[in-house]
Amino acid sequence: MIQQIDYFVIAPPLVLAVVAGLVLLLDAFLPAGPRVRTGLGLTAIGGVVVALGFVVAQSVRLGQTGQDGQGLATFCVPGSLVRAVSGTGPTGASQTGDASQVAGASRQAAALCSFVADRFTLVVAGLVLVAALVVVLMSMSELAAGAIPAGEWYFLLLCVIIGAVTLPASRDLVMLVVALELVSLPVFALTALKRYDGRASEAAVKLFVVSVVSTAIMLFGVSLLYGIGGTVYLSRLADIFSGAVPAPGLAGSSSPEALAASPASGVITVGVVLVLAGFAFKIAAVPFHAWAPDVYQGAPVPVAALLSVISKAAGFAGLILLLTTALSGQSVTWTPVVAVIAALTMTVGNLLALRQRSAVRLLAWSSVAQSGYILAPLAVAAQATERVAAAGSSGSSSLMGVAGHVSAAEADSWVGAAGHVSAAGSWTGAAGQVSEVGPWAGQVSGVGPWAGQVSGVGPWAGQVSGVGPWAGPVSGVGSWAGQVSGVGQVPGAGSWTGHVFGAAGVPGAEVFPSAGLSGVEAFGAASGQGAGVFGSVGAQGGEVLVSGPVGASLAYLVIYAAMNLGAFAVVMLVSRTSARNELDDYRGLAYRSPVAGLSLAFCLVCLAGLPPGLAGLFAKVVVFREIVNGGAGWLAVVMAVNTVIGLYYYVAWAARVLTPAPAPIGRRAVPATWVAVGLAVAITVTFSVAPQLVFDLTS
Repeated sequence: MIQQIDYFVIAPPLVLAVVAGLVLLLDAFLPAGPRVRTGLGLTAIGGVVVALGFVVAQSVRLGQTGQDGQGLATFCVPGSLVRAVSGTGPTGASQTGDASQVAGASRQAAALCSFVADRFTLVVAGLVLVAALVVVLMSMSELAAGAIPAGEWYFLLLCVIIGAVTLPASRDLVMLVVALELVSLPVFALTALKRYDGRASEAAVKLFVVSVVSTAIMLFGVSLLYGIGGTVYLSRLADIFSGAVPAPGLAGSSSPEALAASPASGVITVGVVLVLAGFAFKIAAVPFHAWAPDVYQGAPVPVAALLSVISKAAGFAGLILLLTTALSGQSVTWTPVVAVIAALTMTVGNLLALRQRSAVRLLAWSSVAQSGYILAPLAVAAQATERVAAAGSSGSSSLMGVAGHVSAAEADSWVGAAGHVSAAGSWTGAAGQVSEVGPWAGQVSGVGPWAGQVSGVGPWAGQVSGVGPWAGPVSGVGSWAGQVSGVGQVPGAGSWTGHVFGAAGVPGAEVFPSAGLSGVEAFGAASGQGAGVFGSVGAQGGEVLVSGPVGASLAYLVIYAAMNLGAFAVVMLVSRTSARNELDDYRGLAYRSPVAGLSLAFCLVCLAGLPPGLAGLFAKVVVFREIVNGGAGWLAVVMAVNTVIGLYYYVAWAARVLTPAPAPIGRRAVPATWVAVGLAVAITVTFSVAPQLVFDLTS
């Protein structure tokens, strides 16, 4: 069997799939009625809670094994098969070629996986599942009247959640596209399930047409990228499009300069732009946003909330994976495009929100503007990657860094050996993690031999003085040896590269130099403890950085989700007493329903970024800081101006809520809606009091 399935890794979407099937069976065999509708809703909630429990368990597993950077993976092609296909030697490196080719070969020799549960995956999955709880609670109120079939509703809703949980774990193009469509397709039906409603039917048709067009555009771009790269795996595409390894059929394209001068350069550019346009439709970014207000207004309120949070989170997850992993080497192409789209999105969204009188349409345009804020840090992600690489560079020395991995019986048990040369010239750091064994570290201070201890495994040592052998046993892994030859220069220690080949037939260690490599694979400090090794985007395994700009986008997305869901939950309450659901219908809400009114006012103040809603303020500050640090001063100015524009319509709505007005005769709200309001507002208050909870998760 080539691929082995780790069911613990895929447990969250698997649980949701089982529960979705169970909901259909219960709906088919149980008589229709209020109790059955409530039971189906509680079953869906139970499935989401169990899936969330598995996400928490995976986070604990990652923390215990020190695999935060690498993640738990399944659906993998073994490293031995990858080596056979890529034509590398017994140790995973070709016997000839420059340092960049050797480093690229080492990355190819690693197992290629389609599903990876790393820190990025778990943050997005946790966000999606918590948001799903609120949406299901809102759905129980929407379905209480019995006009919408409950079984089909919850089945389709769970399918959307499955896709949204799977998408951030996808590490190949096929799984990425399938997961994205699983998020999109059921929403058409959810919108149209409100039968005999002209607006709902119109919204469903608009959403269907826009989604089909966006998918076609994205698939065209994906096909171009696959045609040039010859692989669907994001980490392999990163190596090819960065010039670390040659593209199939393009001789001499093993450097960024050669790739840019090749005939494939134009095709790659078109593919990047088309993929970016396809995802821009999904996240309602300008100029691909026109569908959002009509669809939000015509769809049931829970579906509008789903589109504004869960669907948007999934779209951003896929966009981040493609840009910062597969297309990191093409940042020159997509960085200015993302910056312009972010500026247009936040500006158009805020300006058109000023004219709205419908509560749902205002939230739709607000959601468009918020997409611009989330997108803005990605415009400087490439600059952040260069800063990470620079941290692992040599300053005045020609040796750019060292990275490698230890293989145990063809299984990668250790990944990310790292070091850097300081400006003074001494090799000053190494850190790594042996799975389920412990950390190791070593230090060279200018001259002489160096050694380290693999906790619980045994010592190893080597000679760096001039020219000489390197050797050492690693119990349970095997002994390894190699010849140090000169490429990089370490003053006082002689000239060397750290290029080591293990003895034939012996599971050993491969240490590959990244001398002369434009993007240093990894860096570490002597005090690093396994998780302290940070790989640059597109490095071993294609890990995504969850710090810097990507972390800022994720932090903003998490905080935005809580604030927006709280606002939608209150809108759900008001929609039961007002069919038009206009802003004037909220006048005096704080007096006739203090809990609902104050909750809505607090969420609106948070979205505006004003005290006491500090969650929104902190989120904007983090994004603003990353933009400024990335050197995009003009984008920071645009964001600041748009933040001021947004204050008007958020504060104007909150003022209506707090203004006395005659109380209309209303219907009693379903308790589930109050639970949804309480859950969303409680999370928002928590983020306002302790925003560090979010920043710790995403940094």
